[in-house]
This record gives sequence, C-alpha cells and structure tokens, in this order.
Amino acid sequence: MNTININSPTNSFAKIITPIIISVFGVYLTIGMTLGVLPGFVKNDLKFGTLTVGIIIGLQSIATLFTRAYSGKLTDTKGAKKSNHSGILLIILSGIIYIAAAFSSHSVLLALGLTILARMIHGISESLSITGALTWGIGLVGAQKSGKVMTWNGIAMYAGIAVGAPLAIWMESMFGITYVFALIILLSVISWISTAKLPALPVDTSHVLTPFYKVIRMIAGQGLGLAFSSIGFACISSFISLFFAGRNWGNPSMAFMAFGGFYILTRVFFSSFTDRFGGYKIALVSLVIEVAGQLLIGFSTTATMAIVGCALTGVGFSLIFPALGVLAIKKVQPQMRGTALGAFAAFFDLSLGLAGPAAGLIAGWYSYQAVYIFGAISCSLAAFILLYNKNR
Repeated sequence: MNTININSPTNSFAKIITPIIISVFGVYLTIGMTLGVLPGFVKNDLKFGTLTVGIIIGLQSIATLFTRAYSGKLTDTKGAKKSNHSGILLIILSGIIYIAAAFSSHSVLLALGLTILARMIHGISESLSITGALTWGIGLVGAQKSGKVMTWNGIAMYAGIAVGAPLAIWMESMFGITYVFALIILLSVISWISTAKLPALPVDTSHVLTPFYKVIRMIAGQGLGLAFSSIGFACISSFISLFFAGRNWGNPSMAFMAFGGFYILTRVFFSSFTDRFGGYKIALVSLVIEVAGQLLIGFSTTATMAIVGCALTGVGFSLIFPALGVLAIKKVQPQMRGTALGAFAAFFDLSLGLAGPAAGLIAGWYSYQAVYIFGAISCSLAAFILLYNKNR
C-alpha cells in the first residue's frame, strides 16, 4: 500500500493532518451516537431507572480514565498508528455487542450486561484511538505544531459528539436502534481507512520508559490546571438546563449552542496562537475569559446574560487543553509523548467525573447560580496553579 510522503514539499500541514482529523471525527461520532440513544434504550426498552442510566453512560469515561496509562505505554512502545488502529478495531467490537444487546432486549438482564460490556470496550477504544491520534499527528508534523494538532483534534471531538447525538436520535426514530449501532461499525471502518496510508512513526525500542506515576508527577501542574479549568464546562453541561428551568427562561438550547459554537470558532480562528505565543500566555488569557463567563452566568438576571456567559466560557475553555498540553509534552522526551498525553488527558477525565457530583451538592445546598460561582473559583485556582508552576 502506498503511503503519504510527509517530507514532500507538496504535503502541507492540512494534507497530512486531515486524515487523522477525519478519523477522530468518526470515532467521536460513534460516542455521540451512543449518548443520543442509550439513555432511552436503558430506561424505556429495558425498564431500568435513571440511576442505571447514569451508570451506563458514565462507564465509558471510567474505562477511558483507567486505561490512559496502558494507551500511553502502547503508543510509545508499539507506535501511535498501532494504538489508534487497535482502538478503532475495539469500536467495531463494541458496535457488534451493542447490536447483540438490542436483539436481546426481551431478556433485560442479558441486554443490560451486554450494554455494560460494550460501554467498557467503547471507553478503552476511546483511550487508545485518541492517544494514538494525538501522538501520531504531532510526530508527523513536528512538535513545533503540537498546539495546532491538539486544537484541530479537539474540534473533531466536540463536533463528532454534537452531530452524533441528534443523528442517532433521528436514525432511531426512522429505522430503529439496530441501524444506529450498525452505523457505528461503518463509521469505525471509515475511520480506519482514512489513516491507512499515513506512515507509522518510528519507535525507539532502546529508550527506557518512565513509569506512568512519575509522568503524572512531572505534568501534574498542567494536569491540575486542566482539571480545575474543566469544571466550568462540566457546570454548563450538567446544570444549565435546570438553571434555565428554575428561572422560567424557556429552552436552554441557545446556551448549549453558544458554548459549543464559540468553542469551535475560537479553535478554528486561533488554532495557531498556542504555538505562536506559548502555552502559558494563551492559558492565562483563556482562564481570565472563562472566569468572566462563569461569573456572568452566576450573576445573570436574564437569559441573554446567561447565554453570553456560556459563549465566553466556550471562548475561554477552547484553547486551554492545547495550551497546557503543549507545556505538558515539553516535560518529557519525544519517546514519551504518548504516555504524557495519556496522563494529561486523565486529569480531564477525572475532573468531569468529580465535577458533576460536587456541583450537584452545591446546587442542593445553595442554588444553581452558586454552581457557576464554584466554576469561576475553580478556574481561578487553575490560573493560580499555572502561575505557581511558572514561577518554580
């Protein structure tokens, strides 16, 4: 099979990275599709309660979190292409198990067990495929463009989730849930094919790998900054609907669209800023904007104020992952990029897992507005951590 010559002058950044972005978009389409149909499948078809629905949805993130170390090690020792394609093959397997669960809906315990298994495999696949994709892209275009690679990968991820959920809901209403799961398999095949001609990165087998816990310690400053900054995003995704309902402001869809739209636009138009101006400057400016957005939501007296706050949060949060990610991978040798990216992303997984329950307790004790004060304080802590580590 012919492969793309990355050293050819005719191959620009876009030509090299586009196949990887297409693959990532396909992977996250499958994730978005399951978020669109699985809650209804578990609650309406299998007749389980909302707690079970929450557990089923959360299992994927838990599986992703606990396999970050393995995905990083596999990427560094076997190659980014191997890690990415192994993850995609696991998505195909999860799609097959999802279909088996749909056909077993008459036996609810069997169907639930198959769904749990599929969610765990889907989570492992996300860890492998995305760690591989990020490391692969940075290796192909050069570390000096690592921020741009992370930025475009993030666009593909969020766009895939945003498109996947409504697409799956429409498909289920027209054709049935089995066709949704079948499309997951087809999208996985397309994701694999899109990167098949890209060359694999060389693997330095003589390099002694640093243990994962030591890598965690090395990039902890950037990881904690990411974790605290992600709480603002978690507060919007978890509680903005209830906040709008409590204020009788109507449909909160504009709030979600404002956050997502400005998140993507910021990445599209400012994707090169991290590489041009450095991770510290971009992260600090982004955190200031995110704090302003969270405070605007927290003190909003109209729906318009809250929507503008969501938009500002989207602008602020957009470049934090690539900005801090660039700083994180500079802490390790090139042969350890996969492990470093896996460790860095684990902070994001952990943040989303803990932020929802914490914000829920705050909303119960105080109010929904207090949730966004909590988000602003968390982003301020992220800025403090960043400044502290820079001074060190």
